[in-house]
Amino acid sequence: MKVGLVGLGTMGAPMARNLLKGGHTLTVYARRREQMAPLADSGARTAMSPAEVAASSDVTVVVVTDTAAVESVALGVNGIASGAQTATTVIDHSTIDPAGARRIAAALAARGIDMLDAPVSGGAAVAEQGALTIMVGGDKSAFDRCRPVLACYGAHIIHVGPSGTGQVAKACNQICTVVNMLGVAEALLLAERAGLDPTAVKDVIATGFGASRMLEVQAPKMIARDFAGRVESRLHHKDIHIVLQMAQALGVSLPASAAAAGVFDALQNRGGAREDSAAIFDVLAHS
Repeated sequence: MKVGLVGLGTMGAPMARNLLKGGHTLTVYARRREQMAPLADSGARTAMSPAEVAASSDVTVVVVTDTAAVESVALGVNGIASGAQTATTVIDHSTIDPAGARRIAAALAARGIDMLDAPVSGGAAVAEQGALTIMVGGDKSAFDRCRPVLACYGAHIIHVGPSGTGQVAKACNQICTVVNMLGVAEALLLAERAGLDPTAVKDVIATGFGASRMLEVQAPKMIARDFAGRVESRLHHKDIHIVLQMAQALGVSLPASAAAAGVFDALQNRGGAREDSAAIFDVLAHS
């Protein structure tokens, strides 16, 4: 299949490498041309715009930061819509608000282009392994056509419903992720202040019902005060506010999500947007 990919950041680059490994003809675009060079060396074609990517692709994959970026890439000047042929498909792996996903999908549909909103979970290392979880909203027949593409970097690929529902599922995933991360930070801080070895506490929690992926991944960073930006906090901050916007629109009270959002707000306000989300521990420690 001829596949295009727009966005070669932390997640997009390993996805692109796995598409090449899967035997697909790949065209890539990134705003910074140096990001394209390693993929060009591996056999990918490079393009000068999203429109040029889409013009030569059956499926165009998008991996960018937020709703505005997706809208620009899909519908803006030299965007996908201006280059794609009818009956092609856009797969958006960005995490954006569901209403935005539906709006962009409708605009593309008016031009004969299908769109799947397909946010992912697992992080860069899991993307490199080709083992991401992918939650997909959109037309089921488009999903079935695109499954061979998704299978290049996804191990758990689930169609959850019509347009926008992939983003709803991701919002639910982010509640579990961000609230759990705050719980890990609180537990470790309490252990430290009580005079316990936080590593010992982490290890024993990991053998019981308190075990979680966030405990496994984030606790060592919190204990070591290692807040270098692996998963930048600005992304989880964006995601938890998408959750709260959805909750307000639906009339749902989410007190744990609101509490987590407050801590992430504080981290952004002190200049920690590019720090790892584990830095919420430091916010608690100095509050």
